[in-house]
Order: sequence, then structure tokens, then C-alpha cells
Amino acid sequence: MSNPRTIRLALDDNVVVAVDPIAAGTVVAGTIARERVPRGHKMAVAAIAPDEAVRKYGQVIGFAARAIAPGDWVHEHNVALRDFARDYRFCEAAKNDELLAPELRATFEGYARPNGRAGTRNYIGVLTSVNCSASAAKFIAEAVNRSGILADYPGVDGVVAFVHGTGCGMAARGEGWDVLQRTQWGYATHPNLGAALMVGLGCETFQIDRLKDEYGMVEGDHFQTMTIQATGGTRKTVAEGVERIKAMLPVAARARRETRPASEITLALQCGGSDGYSGITANPALGAAVDLLVRHGGTGVLAETPEIYGAEHLLTRRAVNRAVGEKLVERIRWWEDYTARNRGEMNNNPSPGNKAGGLTTILEKSLGAAAKGGSTTLRAVYEYAEPVKDKGFVFMDTPGYDPVGATGQVAGGCNVMCFTTGRGSAFGCKPAPSLKLATNSQVFRSMIDDMDIDCGAVLDGVPVAQKGEEIFRRVLAVASGERTKSEELGYGDLEFVPWQIGAVM
Repeated sequence: MSNPRTIRLALDDNVVVAVDPIAAGTVVAGTIARERVPRGHKMAVAAIAPDEAVRKYGQVIGFAARAIAPGDWVHEHNVALRDFARDYRFCEAAKNDELLAPELRATFEGYARPNGRAGTRNYIGVLTSVNCSASAAKFIAEAVNRSGILADYPGVDGVVAFVHGTGCGMAARGEGWDVLQRTQWGYATHPNLGAALMVGLGCETFQIDRLKDEYGMVEGDHFQTMTIQATGGTRKTVAEGVERIKAMLPVAARARRETRPASEITLALQCGGSDGYSGITANPALGAAVDLLVRHGGTGVLAETPEIYGAEHLLTRRAVNRAVGEKLVERIRWWEDYTARNRGEMNNNPSPGNKAGGLTTILEKSLGAAAKGGSTTLRAVYEYAEPVKDKGFVFMDTPGYDPVGATGQVAGGCNVMCFTTGRGSAFGCKPAPSLKLATNSQVFRSMIDDMDIDCGAVLDGVPVAQKGEEIFRRVLAVASGERTKSEELGYGDLEFVPWQIGAVM
């Protein structure tokens, strides 16, 4: 391209981002490119001395591993990661979020649940206490879905088996137990489920009766449990499970969509397969949508703690109080210890695909990922799968691995998800519908069957705020029943992946 486009994101940045590939010898931003710079990657526009900070977004994304001349391609070969002091400046940017009057707030067509929450889908879930009952749960769901009986209940979206790989060979106390227990309770009571059946083996560490006792769960039309051993084996369990689901169908089908305020939307914010455009297009646009949702009284849930590492100081400044800010820092410290115990490091992220797309360090990735959270006050910090009760912008501590992070957010009560991607992620997360936001138009076009919204238009001059408004309106439409691309493809059954912490014994 004779006149490749570049973006300089802050006045004190010493790099620009190549919107289009830059050929060696091309003059861009007043600088002659000394070598080819791929699309989405960075080119130096100032001399950067060894050990000097490389800056993008007006923030440090790494340090020069050797002298970098103007026009050099800036990437792994000449940028290193090292620790540096972050000024947390707790609460200095916190403000009173501007909320619209109730009569001016947007609405959607959702399901009013008895516990006061609103659903955007109406599934029946078959949960498992342990991997040993996973096949039986899958057989139950498949038998009902194949039977044709769902045609008599068009208000029920389907029967989904949420199976996982743990539940035994684990400690019966501690972090791992608490995480699994919160996750199972969160799904069993999720507003997007009209009813749930939990199936166990019977002798596992994760006992269903203990879950029921500790959470005060009472069996009835909407929630039931059974074990393979007590029922008399797999065939009897599947037959009994199918009959129980058939009895639940008319109960779930009684739910009807009705007009609900947008304040009842709890939106999970995810990104995966990120690239050099993520922090320029889709993530800020999603942040603008979150700001709108908060204005209408709703909740946005940012997550993936390893992917805000190095950007956490931008969130602590927005904390509603010091305790919230310090809780976020405490989770960062936990992750530093967790990765060290497992002989890893925080910069194991970005992935190879992220790097091919232009991301060089976890600091750069985190600064772009944090943009999904918009600009409003950080109201709370939750642990993995904790019930999200606060309104406004909040954070949940999860891994960056998408299925695990999303599972925690859904368990916390998120009833819709927005998922940004620059490389092209294939993902869904039943029972919550997931909108896929492409960071660039090339990925949107090449994966058109997976992508819902093209945020690459921002590179062509569409304002971020305008794209944010589009995302917000699509969230309302999807919450009202419009199907996403991942739902049309059938994604979401296998993406239930609770975070497994601790020794497998």
C-alpha cells in the first residue's frame, strides 16, 4: 500500500500501530520504515535507548532490550518485560456514575424469575457433581433433545448437559472445593435455566447433599438431584433422568418473556484471540457499551485477572473505595504467587496467536483488555463464581483462559456475554448467549458464520461511541431472544469448564 495507515494512541507514545502493512522504505508518521512492519504491529517513531520504556496507550508496555531506531519494527526481538512500579492512586478517578431516570431506561424482553433476577434464555440444565456422572448426564440430555418432545414446548430453548472433569480426587476443603461449589450453585440457580437436574455418582468427594445443605437448596419442580449408585446404574439413571426432565418441561415452559428493565442485564466481558487492534477497536467500543449499560442501571463484569496484569493501576484509580482497590491488588499478588508456585510467569500470556497479531507483552495485552470495562466507577471485586450483586461496573477474579473465565462469570449470574476477538475465536457459553465482536473487518469477513459485529469499522473512521451504541442495542436484542452466531452453530455445551485449583489426588 502506497500510503499505509497508522495510529498513535497518545502524544507520548514512541510507537505507532500499523493499520495496514508497512513496507520497508515507506514514510509514515514522518518516519522512514527501516523494515517491514506487519498489520497490527508496532513501528518506532522515536529513538528508544536500551532499557528505556516502550510506550503505547500512554502507558509502559515493555522496555527496549537493545537500541531501537526510528522506523524499526518493535516486537519480541527487541522488547523485554520487567517489573516496574505502578502508582495505584486508589479512588482518585472514582465518580458518581450518571444514571438515567427509571422511566428513561431501555428495556428488553426477558424472563422474570422467582428469585427476582431476569433470564435471557430458558434452558433446562443437567449438571454433574463429578466427572464420573458426565456421560450419564450427556445421555439424558441427548435422549430428551432427540425425542422430539421439545417441539411441544417452544418456550424452552433446549436441554443442556453441563459436564466437567473434576469433583473427586480433590480436597474436601479449601480454594478448589469452594470454587467448584460456587460454580455448581451458580449454574443450578442461574436465571437462564427454567429448571435443573443434578446427577452424581454417589461416592465422590463433591457430595450433592453437602452442596444442598450449605446453600439451603430445596428440591422441587425446578431443581432435583439423583445419583447413579442409588438409582441402580447407568441405564436406570438415564431412564429416570429422562422422565424427570419430561416432568420439568411444562414447569419451565410456563415462563413467558415480558418487558424488563435493562438494569436486569448482567453482561460478561470477555476477549480471546486478541490482536494489535483489540485495544483500539472492539475493546474500547465494548467499553463504551458498558458505560451505556451502567447508565441504564445494568452491570458489566470484567474478568481475566492475568489479562489486566500491568493495567490494574488504571482500575484501582476508579475504585469506589480503597477496600475495593486493595482487593484487586490482593488478587494480582495471589496470581503472582500462584504462577510462581507452578513454575510459570505472568508473561506466559500473550499466546503465540496474540503475538502473531501484534501483541508483544502481557502489559500491552492487559492495557487493551482493560478497555472493555469502559470508564465508570469500579464498584466491587468478586472472587471466581461469586454471585454478582452490585450494579454498575465490577470485576471478577478468573483465569484468562476463555472457557474457564466465562464459566465463572456465568456462574456469578451473567445472563449475556460479549466476546471480542482479533484472531478469530470460536466460542459459546450456554446458558448465556455470547455476541462475538471482531476487532478487524478481515476476521469478520473470513469468519462471518462466527462473528456478530464488525468493530473494524472503527479503523475506517466510525466513532468508538457509535460502535458502542450498536453493541448496546444488540445486547438488548439478544437478551430479548435474538440468536447469536454461536447459538446458531450450537456452541456452548462443551465450554462449561470450572476452574480447577489444587492438587489432583
